[in-house]
Order: sequence, then C-alpha cells, then structure tokens
Amino acid sequence: MNAAVVGPALEISPQVVDAVRDRLAREPGDLTPHRVSEALRAAGRPVGQSTVLAVYETLRRDVVGAGPLDPLLRLPGVTDVLVNGAEQVFVDRGDGLEAMPVTFPDEAAVRRLAQRLAAAAGRRLDDASPYVDLRLPDGTRFHAVLAPLSRPGTVISLRVPSARVFTLDDLVTSGMVADGLAALLRAVISARLAFLISGGTGSGKTTLLASLLSIVPPGERLVLVEDASELRPDHPHVVGLEGRPANIEGAGAVEVRTLVRQALRMRPDRLVVGEVRGAEVVDLLAALNTGHEGGCGTLHANSAVDVPARIEALALAAGLGREAAHSQLASGVDLVLHLARRDGRRRLAEIGVPRREASGLVSIVPAVRVGRDGRVVHGEAVAELESLLERSS
Repeated sequence: MNAAVVGPALEISPQVVDAVRDRLAREPGDLTPHRVSEALRAAGRPVGQSTVLAVYETLRRDVVGAGPLDPLLRLPGVTDVLVNGAEQVFVDRGDGLEAMPVTFPDEAAVRRLAQRLAAAAGRRLDDASPYVDLRLPDGTRFHAVLAPLSRPGTVISLRVPSARVFTLDDLVTSGMVADGLAALLRAVISARLAFLISGGTGSGKTTLLASLLSIVPPGERLVLVEDASELRPDHPHVVGLEGRPANIEGAGAVEVRTLVRQALRMRPDRLVVGEVRGAEVVDLLAALNTGHEGGCGTLHANSAVDVPARIEALALAAGLGREAAHSQLASGVDLVLHLARRDGRRRLAEIGVPRREASGLVSIVPAVRVGRDGRVVHGEAVAELESLLERSS
C-alpha cells in the first residue's frame, strides 16, 4: 500500500503527484478534483477520471489526517504506529512489532507528514526545532525527529489511545494480569493504598492504571494530572489537568509540577499523576504524605527494585535530598506494580512493597512474582502486603 498507489491496479508515479502538488502550491485554493484535473492538463499529463481521482486521493491523504498511516491507526487493537524513514513502517497490536507493507515515495514525504501533524497541534518542526512531542487533537500521542538527526530518515512515533477502557477481567483474559491477581488488585483499590506502576515504554502502564481507576467507587473524585492526556478511566467523576509546552516564542509553558499543586486545591479523593518524569515527583510524594490516600501514578523503571533509585534521581534534580526522598517514599507509597514485556506481550510481572532499611534507604521487596508460565509465586514481603490490606480494610 504505497502512498502513491490508489486502488488495486492504478499506480501514479511520484513525479506526476509532485508536478500537480507544485502547480497547486503556486495557485492557492481548496484541494478539489477539478483543480487536480486542471493541474494535470497544465503539466501535459493524462486527465482520465481514474487518474484525476487517484492523484486527488493521494494529495488528500497528504493534507488530511495521518496520510498513508490513517488505515494503520484504525486497525483493531493497534497501540503504536512507527515510521523509520520512507521505507519502514511498523505497528504494534499487542504481540510485538509487525512490519507493514506501507511506504512513502521519499524522505520529503515523511518530513511533510511530520511537519503537518506538528502544525495541526500548533507546534513548530523544522531544522531549527527538529523534534517534537505532543498530543494530536484526536488524542494520539505524536513524536517525531527530523533527519539528519535520525536515521534512516525522519522518524515518527504515534501512540494510539485505546478506543475503550479495558476492564481487569479483559486484562486477565489477554494475559496481561495473571489469573488470580485481579482480586488482589481490587483489594488494593478498595483499601485505598497508594501505589506506583513502573515499567518500560509501551509496557502497558497507562492501560493498567486506567483499569484500576475504573473500579474506584463512583462517589470518589479523581483528579488526573498528565503531561499529555492519555488516561480515560471509566468513572463518573474525573477531572483532568494537562500540561502545556511552550509556544513558538518559547512562552506559555505549564509544567506538570505546577498542575500537581493546583490539583491538591481541588479536593481530590485520589490524586493521579499519569506519568512521573520530573520534579513533580516531589509534589506527589508530599501529597501522599499529607493524608491523600489512594494516590497513584506511573514511572519509567527497568524493574521494581530500580524504583527507589529512579525516584531518588528525579527528586535530587528537583532539589530534594537523598535521605528526604527515601523517607517520603517509605511513608507515602504502599506498593509498586511492575510491568514487563515478555515475548512481545505485556505482563504484570511483580508486586513489591517498599521497605526501609537500617540505613534509612528504601528497597522494594517482592510480595508477588509472576513467572513466564503465568504462575503466581509469593515473595518475601507477602506478609507485609497482607498486613497493609488488613490494616486498611
């Protein structure tokens, strides 16, 4: 399915499309089949109806939506669409990356698409500002890096928001949550334990968090703070706050840390930070230590054991000392739920409990582990987990 191919048999060369594009660019106006027909005549090209419609459709995809990527974004279950230059396009439908038979005519076509998507969200993408990370109007997360910074050409990454919120039962059916752990997760929510969901990029942190927030009692008020709005829990009382990047002039940015402070003044029953990636970790930990039970968020980390080190690094960058960061973590966070990708599939791999050592530093001790065969194994801290649930019931 090449960007310059329309229909099962008709192929329009990139040269013809470029000639029409250049002609239309010199005479601004709406893109219509009639104008395409006139441009083809002026360029001395064939003007049959099928040719006109083929060129029109190619150009329309070039200026509307995600161009040749649109069909991929509509595939059932797709979570990511990745473009590596003009010749490589991949999708992820939950079973790892799949190469797709979609190509662009050339590097310039990929660059145009990236720049148009950035412009649709009011952002600049050019040689002076060669990368961008934003949310498109339909909720899709869009990231791009222009060549020559990237190889083999301009790189586009699209994270597709789920069309629906998966229930815990759905996650059990898909194998993301091991059979038997759904009841434990429900108990965690019911007990209003504070937790962090850790994992790598694309491991399913947002999917799991949305499922858990969907089972929060309907009488509670959820205030969500996100850098880019992705969480869509199925809950009747959700207030969302979304960060804002600086505009082209470099002004107008609103940081997540600022929004966390605002959220604390909005009477949240549960404060949720969609992704902790910077100084906002200090404000989240402070909130969890001042009576805001049931707070939660997601965090990038290689394993549950690495969570304290990750929080320490983020807190230090925000001016909070090592000892204070570990102290806040120990008293404010009850659990860490760690997700991993195994054989291309997302899995809840471990549930750990923060334990403060004699040195004052915190380590995450496994309470539950899930083996590669899906079997649930109790860890050293299972008694501490049971005690947390009993104390909060």
